[in-house]
Amino acid sequence: MSTTEKTTKKKSTISPKTKGKTIKASSKKELISKLRIRVRAYEHKVLDTSVKQIIDTALRYDAEVVGPIPLPTEIKKYTVNRAAFVYKNAREQFEMRTHKRLIDILNPSPKVIEALTNLNLPSGVNVDVKMI
Repeated sequence: MSTTEKTTKKKSTISPKTKGKTIKASSKKELISKLRIRVRAYEHKVLDTSVKQIIDTALRYDAEVVGPIPLPTEIKKYTVNRAAFVYKNAREQFEMRTHKRLIDILNPSPKVIEALTNLNLPSGVNVDVKMI
């Protein structure tokens, strides 16, 4: 480059302090309370009907529902000898499957919480409720 070309170049308008940095706008996070309901049962049909009942009561009071989210089925296997004394190679296997679902209710009102506590679910369905 010649000396005349050096003097005609324009300097960049970005100062070295702000070069490569992005300016972030301050954002406010809303405080969201969640009602996390975890439902477990041995039979999946009974579980699905009780989950539908929970969701219907939450939607009746205009609550925002996320789910149901199917969680992995927990399988417990038991191996038992068929005979008590002889025939050690003859065995039986039994398994118990625990089906699980997860439901989140965002910003629940007191009416929703009261309706869910008064809900009659079939026997064999375990319900865990947490406030997050």
